[in-house]
Amino acid sequence: MIETRRLGHAVFSTPEMNQQVEYYTQVLGLSLVERTSKRCVLATKVGHECIVLEEGDKPWHTGLALQVAPGTDLGELAAMLTREGIANERRTDITPGVREAIAFKDPKGTQMEVYAEYDFAPDDGIRQGIMPLKLGHVAWRVNDVQKLTRFYCDILGFRESDWIGDHFSFLRCGVDHHTMNFARYPEERLHHFAFELKDVPAVHQACDELTRHKIQLVWGPIRHVVGHNVAAYHRNPEDHRIEMYAEMDLLKDEKLGYFEPRPWHEDRPQRPKHWPKDTWRSQWGFGSFGTFPGYP
Repeated sequence: MIETRRLGHAVFSTPEMNQQVEYYTQVLGLSLVERTSKRCVLATKVGHECIVLEEGDKPWHTGLALQVAPGTDLGELAAMLTREGIANERRTDITPGVREAIAFKDPKGTQMEVYAEYDFAPDDGIRQGIMPLKLGHVAWRVNDVQKLTRFYCDILGFRESDWIGDHFSFLRCGVDHHTMNFARYPEERLHHFAFELKDVPAVHQACDELTRHKIQLVWGPIRHVVGHNVAAYHRNPEDHRIEMYAEMDLLKDEKLGYFEPRPWHEDRPQRPKHWPKDTWRSQWGFGSFGTFPGYP
């Protein structure tokens, strides 16, 4: 089993490279660390590469990179994937920060790249936009939630945090409540992806920053029930739904088995569990009862 430690970067195809670079640098406040005629790599101001843009015919989420523990033998990971019947190949220099990775596809066809060693992006000295800390999680609409959940847990080392009914899974690979989500839908495609901000005031400031750029929220600010993060959602120029959040539940000790106690938890202690299928999406904020525009 591959023991994933953190989410690295997400890869998107785009027919509007200049527009997307402008959004990610000026609105989100990411650093442009590499640009070629057909590809751009962007990082947070604290040095995490998080978004890779590639020239393509349509806007689409095509790939995902994950980091395992430094020092891990990628050859052993490749051999394990081969034993599981998963075709894979070795790749080099996939970004400025990743010199070597193992590439393969997950059951829904997303290109995965797993790496062990990472060089942090340099500080570009520019302070503008929202400036998130990291790419926190990616959520997908899939036909078979159980199949994808098993793959990410059995092959990639994720752990189940929570379920809503049998149609929505929340998986973690570190202390954060979730790094990957799978929700059952007829059509398979990206649901949303999320950036962590430093605190709740930063979420407030992010909403003001979006307003300055004439970008409206599609949901929030709210506090979720599952995961309990405070969040606000908007859509970027290519209609991808993006979440800005803070105060997500943390499971700091796997042996203790419960999330760090918080006054807004429903249970004492709050442990990973199956929530009823009619669980509200949020404790407070617009859309608490599950009726909100732009967020099916």
